[in-house]
Amino acid sequence: MAVAVVTDSTAYLPSELNGTYDLTVVPLTVVINGDEGLEGKEISPAQVARALSGRRWAVSTSRPAPEQFADAYRNLLEAGADGIVSIHLSSKLSGTYDAASLAAAAVGPRVQVVDSGTTGMGLGFAALAAAAASRRHETLEGVRQAAVDHSTRISTLFYVDTLEFLRRGGRIGAASALLGTALSVKPILHVVDGAIVVRDKVRTAGRALARLVDLAVEASGDGEVDIAVHHLEAEDRAAALADAVSVRLGDRLRDCYITEIGAVVAAHVGPGVAGVVVHRRG
Repeated sequence: MAVAVVTDSTAYLPSELNGTYDLTVVPLTVVINGDEGLEGKEISPAQVARALSGRRWAVSTSRPAPEQFADAYRNLLEAGADGIVSIHLSSKLSGTYDAASLAAAAVGPRVQVVDSGTTGMGLGFAALAAAAASRRHETLEGVRQAAVDHSTRISTLFYVDTLEFLRRGGRIGAASALLGTALSVKPILHVVDGAIVVRDKVRTAGRALARLVDLAVEASGDGEVDIAVHHLEAEDRAAALADAVSVRLGDRLRDCYITEIGAVVAAHVGPGVAGVVVHRRG
């Protein structure tokens, strides 16, 4: 076997790629009013959106236990994998990377763990690059380096109606949350060095989406890019956003995906989110 690639459920890989790449996905957990379930298997984004809309519902998330990763790693090695590269969402946003690292230390040096520094398809593009390297039968270090390299080619931008859910979950500081909601502005955020920070502020949702297009084009540079547009129960908005970016990028755009965010990220951003992930091919 080649090197196996593991990621977590916050990669939100598009359904059209199912079966195209050999990836093992370890799910995070979502808790709604004390009832917990695995993201993508037992808890859906729609359930989280409904819960967040109701004032009496409490929603939280938790990382996989190190034992979940260790079991996945041992199963892959026992099945004949030459090694494992395990790529996960930013360690500044979740303890998932730490859990994977603990498991890797227990299993042995044939498991290498990579912090993607982001989430969503920012993580997904890095995982796909690693899977492609594995398909080319690159070494363990070669597959790991592919994940690291492509992680540096990512820009993650998104709009939310309110920063309240990010503040509650501790994913953005209180000062930034206050700044982002001052005078009823609509915040546009991006991921910098693994953390979520306010990138821009506009007055209306319409202007926020137009600004997202501008920022995505700016982040694309001059070369070929892939993009992924994320949304939560807003497929029409996401399609319009993808179309606008596609027109601006022209023939520099290679792959374009539209995917709904999963329950974990939904729990922290709330209804109304729209985002663009830019992957510079290099």
